[in-house]
Amino acid sequence: MSVTIKPVYDSARQSNPAITELKELRNYWYLLKQLVRRDILTRYKRSVLGVAWTMLNPLGTMLIMSFVFSNVFHQIGNFSVYILSGLLVWNFFAQSTNAAMSGLVWGGSLMKQIYVPRTIFGISAVGTALVNMVLSLVPLFLVILVTRSPIYWTIVLIPFVILLLAAFSIGIGLTISTLAVYFPDVLEMYQILLLAWMYLTPIIYPEDIIPTQFLGFYRINPMYWMVKLFRAIVYEGRVPLFSEIWPALAYSLGALVFGWIFFSSKSDEYAYRI
Repeated sequence: MSVTIKPVYDSARQSNPAITELKELRNYWYLLKQLVRRDILTRYKRSVLGVAWTMLNPLGTMLIMSFVFSNVFHQIGNFSVYILSGLLVWNFFAQSTNAAMSGLVWGGSLMKQIYVPRTIFGISAVGTALVNMVLSLVPLFLVILVTRSPIYWTIVLIPFVILLLAAFSIGIGLTISTLAVYFPDVLEMYQILLLAWMYLTPIIYPEDIIPTQFLGFYRINPMYWMVKLFRAIVYEGRVPLFSEIWPALAYSLGALVFGWIFFSSKSDEYAYRI
């Protein structure tokens, strides 16, 4: 007489959701590429200027800010390059984190039909921002050439800074996406936070005007270090100091690990709440 042993489900023996999410993401690499491709095509499909808009947008903002603030902050040399280098870093962060939230909402219907790693929507948002960032480097170098600013060899370090920025953006994007699932008002509140955050980051003004008593407050701002690293290699033409690298590295890894664990721990509930 044969005895059939039924499998017993033991939740305690299930692997860590964060590790499972990471493993599954490798199996959906093709879908990740298609999501990035879809975002790029959707963004420029009906645009008259097409891909050129990605380059003209930061360039136009730079021209306006240069016209308005160049006389105020006349102590900054090559003010156009100074502003544009900061804007590129900030736009990457703002666009990718915003897209991460909207991507998760868009993916709600897909998650109800088939299984996909939930983190794929946040990572695809950063992937799209990476493409836009590469395109945005074109007007940056054009401005450098037009203003006859030097092009330093340190630009070869740009991928390193972008990697730190991407890791930080993924972590923040996953964190706020999780909060937005449970608290829809986060979508609107984050726009206000982003605006305040931008003005608390030395993008349009020099660090020298920050009062000494507030400098410590600025240095706990992760984007302060991201912008500082990018400007060091593009605008100042120097290798960043270790004292400038480790805060950016710590914030990037910390945000990525926390955001990944926080997001994946709630991922099973997203399909029911979106």
